[in-house]
Amino acid sequence: MNRHDVMWTLVVSRWFICLYVDILPVETVLRIWDCLFYEGSKILFRVALTLIRHHQNLISQAQSLPEICERFKQITHGEYVEDSSNTPLIFFPAPLSMH
Repeated sequence: MNRHDVMWTLVVSRWFICLYVDILPVETVLRIWDCLFYEGSKILFRVALTLIRHHQNLISQAQSLPEICERFKQITHGEYVEDSSNTPLIFFPAPLSMH
């Protein structure tokens, strides 16, 4: 993204403004909202960072701004986000053990 002078806010602002409605599957959005009411706005960033981190190879292959925008649309679809039963595991990994 840096090599194309694209700001993260340009491609993810819709995610935050819409609170992921029409971005992710409804079941996933409802789980995110539950966490939003319990934990606060930090959950919105956690979800965005998790999606970006999980798909960083796909995003880094983009060669232009339109390709980058298309990649960001692609990462909000697919098995990774459509299985709402995995939402807690995806966005809230278990803490590391101290042992």
